[in-house]
Amino acid sequence: MNKKGSLVNVGLGMTLGAHITPISRSYIEKADVVFVGASNNLVEQWVETMNDNVISLQQFYKEGTSRMITYKKMVEIIMQEVRKGKKVCGAFYGHPGVFAWPPHQSIKQAQSEGFKAHMEPGISAEDCLYADLAIDPGTYGCIHYEATQFLYKNKKLDTTSYVVLWEVGVVGDKSLTKFSVESDDKQMLVEALLKYYQEDQEVILYECALLAIEKPRMERVRLHELAMKNITLKTTVVIPPA
Repeated sequence: MNKKGSLVNVGLGMTLGAHITPISRSYIEKADVVFVGASNNLVEQWVETMNDNVISLQQFYKEGTSRMITYKKMVEIIMQEVRKGKKVCGAFYGHPGVFAWPPHQSIKQAQSEGFKAHMEPGISAEDCLYADLAIDPGTYGCIHYEATQFLYKNKKLDTTSYVVLWEVGVVGDKSLTKFSVESDDKQMLVEALLKYYQEDQEVILYECALLAIEKPRMERVRLHELAMKNITLKTTVVIPPA
């Protein structure tokens, strides 16, 4: 028999206020406590208009501290409220199940302890990417890798398909402590890609719009220029079929 407390992790979508589903909004409004996982203060303030008891998870991020330690703290604070018998909602930027360890782990933990727990999807950066760049993944196929895994896990590329590299803004960081990318790490990524592509291969630097008044970044450069370009935590690298 399930215990009284419950957990649902929902997606807020990418563009502020525009991408949330009605069911996710309902869970936020009806929760006893809402934990927000978003790097933008505007997103947190918007969630606060839907519920009076909102707690930011950003407080756990610290430069030099492994993100895995941070993520475990997030899971524990969420579970503390679930164990008190509360209806808990985790509201996460984009899709709560895409490049997000705490939502998956907190649901797994809650279910293992006998609580009701599930996930509601949201619009992710991948969904926005397909729309903004006019890509149908069914046309040529689409390969997705986390950038550091591509570097160190001996991943293979199919250059006849689209290749999407995520979290390029921390590529090469095996310590999980950095929040920016070094020039040497960007160049290491370029050299790894040059094993598959020519120097003049087109590469797209993509960042979806976070506000309705913004335009997505869709900067097209050549592969040999990649290491010189501004890459942030939001940047995704898309390589069209060669």
